[in-house]
Amino acid sequence: MNNKALYSITYGLYVVCGKNDENINGQIANTMFQISSNPVTMAVSINKNNLTHEYIMAGQAFTVSVLAQDAPLSLIGQFGFKSGREHNKFEGIDYQTTDNGLPYILKNTLSFMEAKVIQTVDVGTHTIFIGEMTDAEVLNTGAPMTYAYYHQLKGGSAKEPIKSTPPKDETLPKQSNDKVYRCQVCGYEYNPSQGDAEHGIEPGTAFEDLPDDWTCPICGVGKDEFEQI
Repeated sequence: MNNKALYSITYGLYVVCGKNDENINGQIANTMFQISSNPVTMAVSINKNNLTHEYIMAGQAFTVSVLAQDAPLSLIGQFGFKSGREHNKFEGIDYQTTDNGLPYILKNTLSFMEAKVIQTVDVGTHTIFIGEMTDAEVLNTGAPMTYAYYHQLKGGSAKEPIKSTPPKDETLPKQSNDKVYRCQVCGYEYNPSQGDAEHGIEPGTAFEDLPDDWTCPICGVGKDEFEQI
């Protein structure tokens, strides 16, 4: 059996949030889909070890924020590579809450949906939460982020990199001569030919020339966690 067949399945990328009393948390998820239209029901699959799972179980409701294709990698890292048990994931994040107190992301998202849980399905490591939609709104226009496009971004192979900055000259080193480095924590690849526009790193900047305090745009670890590939 070739599990690589699963790689061709199409996914989106979302921030799923839950609420436990006055506490809120959210996480990146790619398994979310609409089930029916009357009433509107949707499903999300959440790992049982995650704090968001605990909060959805407690509050019996969740929100889904649909990420835009131009969402920065740092936003994905904030909700995907940090634990809500150790960090306030909403620090510095532009968000609002629904009438029921559930958070949703305002910036770099296309829309949000809120749902009350009407059924749960135990699938081993994960729980599938099936919810009936109670609120929804279109927030911005643009293309939605897909899981495949995200992997292109973190691998430095996207055709239209996020917020790319035009090079100041035309004497940049050829990509074949660039030394590409990969983050051993999240898999992000630093490609000198693209630089890191989000952190003000110009295209053509070699990994060795990055500032000592430069960190991975996704998970935030330092240069010592990168390896040449």
